[in-house]
Amino acid sequence: MSNEIDTDTTTDEILLAATNHDIDTLTKLLREPGAANVQDPDTGYAPLHAAVAACEADEEPSETNGEGDAVHNAALSEASAMETVKFLFENGAIWNELDANDETPGCIAKRLGLEKVYEEIVRAGVRAEMLFNRLDEYTALGDDEDDEDGESDEEDEQIDGFEPSPSTGNGPAVATSNGVVHDPVEGFEPMPNPSKSPTSAGAPQNGDSSVPELVQTDENGHTTEPIEANIRNPNVNSEDYLTSELSYSGDRLLDSDKNAVMMDWETEIMYKSVERLVPKSGLRTMNVGFGMGIVDGAFLAKDPQMHHIIEAHPQVHQRMKEKGWYDKENVHVHEGKWQDVLPKLLEQGVVLDAIYFDTYAEDYKDLKIFFQDYVIGLLDSDGLFGFYNGLGADRQVCYDVYTRIVEMDLFNCGLDTEWLDIKVPEQVFTKEEWKDVRHKYWDNVNPYRLPTCKFLG
Repeated sequence: MSNEIDTDTTTDEILLAATNHDIDTLTKLLREPGAANVQDPDTGYAPLHAAVAACEADEEPSETNGEGDAVHNAALSEASAMETVKFLFENGAIWNELDANDETPGCIAKRLGLEKVYEEIVRAGVRAEMLFNRLDEYTALGDDEDDEDGESDEEDEQIDGFEPSPSTGNGPAVATSNGVVHDPVEGFEPMPNPSKSPTSAGAPQNGDSSVPELVQTDENGHTTEPIEANIRNPNVNSEDYLTSELSYSGDRLLDSDKNAVMMDWETEIMYKSVERLVPKSGLRTMNVGFGMGIVDGAFLAKDPQMHHIIEAHPQVHQRMKEKGWYDKENVHVHEGKWQDVLPKLLEQGVVLDAIYFDTYAEDYKDLKIFFQDYVIGLLDSDGLFGFYNGLGADRQVCYDVYTRIVEMDLFNCGLDTEWLDIKVPEQVFTKEEWKDVRHKYWDNVNPYRLPTCKFLG
């Protein structure tokens, strides 16, 4: 057997042109599907990474002729990076591709202080994720119709630019971290699972059957799947969590796999949330997700007329009984999932002045259902709604993208959002804070953006 030498230099040429912000050359090279998402086999850099990183000068820059040349180790301008980034997005570049250092292009732009480039990447991320969220809704609707008809129509599932099942044709896909190009969805890639490297992102996840199977394939037929932005832990689904053994350990609540359900460092966030949601005593309040009881303690300190608590985990119920929560005055504990409890409260005509949402092992899809289906039905006309804003909190760029997405979705439901920035405690960014915790659900994101929502008008 002879050893064949790969003489195709296209990937190198594309990355070099992106590094040099050479749009003329890129125009010639980006004619094949996936070309804007090729990756260097060593660094994992895609063209977007290369274009942004070119604005960072080496420690020992050499002399150049004028504006700089990345080949000769001098930093290029943010203005030329901006034009290159826009061009790459127009040609199908994926906004949140991960390199070998687990960084997206936005992470690099943030680190280098390239504010305009960073903003452009955030805007691209918002466009991409909004599209995938809309496609989510489309697929769920299609599934319902198929169930009624008793059969599915593959042609009806087709949306221009996307394939709901594996394909070796010109359907959607990504470029993997080893530099192999897959057929791409131009410009769009779902939010990455921050706990996984690019090479492991295709591990199938257990979850809601309504999640669309936007499956993408490599040349060997292996698939990758979109991963939702989770509120806390991306590695745990609700069903597994509700059957897991929990442990209250000092300043934290852990599940059986040592994933943090809640930690004491969130106390300031919880109390400030309640301060904004409950301006006076005697109000009707609700919290969904008891956990360690931090936010519920803040609610009771406001002397509410009635406080509802919805909690699904049996072990937390036991903890609440031991601590006397079932016997507290004006407290009504609802055992079960909010998806089962809230329809009954709507039927009973319950009206609330303040609602807070902080669940575990659920994703943005669940939060959106909560506020579009239930908040608008339970909240009084001048009431306030808040939630734990941990969407995409493994990276600043993902956090900024989903903060904008949730604000737009809330607005579409008739809710206006006011944000309060809170500095995250320093200990959150230390190794000691996460000792014996399997997954860091908060990393390199500051400040915390605290939402308070009210009805428009």
